[in-house]
Amino acid sequence: MAKLPFLGGRDLSRIAEADSVAVIGLGRFGRALALELMSKGTEVLGIDSREDIVQSLNGQLTHVVTADATSEEVLRQLAVPSFDRVVVAIGSDLEASILATSLLLRFGIQHVWAKAVSDAHGTILEQLGVTHVVYPEKEMGKRVAHLVRGAMQDYIEIGDDFALVKAAANQTVSGIPLGDAGIRSRYGVTITAVKKPRSDWTYTTAETIIEAGDVMLIAGPTRKAEAFSQLV
Repeated sequence: MAKLPFLGGRDLSRIAEADSVAVIGLGRFGRALALELMSKGTEVLGIDSREDIVQSLNGQLTHVVTADATSEEVLRQLAVPSFDRVVVAIGSDLEASILATSLLLRFGIQHVWAKAVSDAHGTILEQLGVTHVVYPEKEMGKRVAHLVRGAMQDYIEIGDDFALVKAAANQTVSGIPLGDAGIRSRYGVTITAVKKPRSDWTYTTAETIIEAGDVMLIAGPTRKAEAFSQLV
């Protein structure tokens, strides 16, 4: 195999030192992740074994390469060991996911994220020593389920039993200062921010008055936050 460190006229080891991210596997999840990183100003080295996918992303990522990420020699040629942050987004080929992840951990890369497509897959990744195992399909399914069954506009679970919920204002809090409403003592949640029509989000204070048409950001234990968002 030809040596690859000077793709696009740039030394990949220098790209790695520029606080960039390497994304291995450019399917739906990896592609979305890589493009979002680019949109936020983070340089990305994308790696995939499928030529058609690599070609479709040419010019959209800092560098995108057709390569076998299960080969230690290839990853070294691509300067992957020099990256501080690498995401293994391989989902369809469990063996490739595990092999690539094992190599990254052997390189001593500080921050490795790995996509898991099942609980068993995730368990293997955790046993290898991956501290950031993500379950995109599972987590999205849980999120959508919460949205479908309630009045929430958005939902993010943080940890095992804490959530941030975006919901429309309800009569429980409308028209009175939050300091007088006793939301935390009565419902076990906190309204952390509010967005009024045609305005930006702002942090709430004891003097904040929420009115009909406002949108609230509610923080608290998952069931309590969800229940509060469903009040009328």
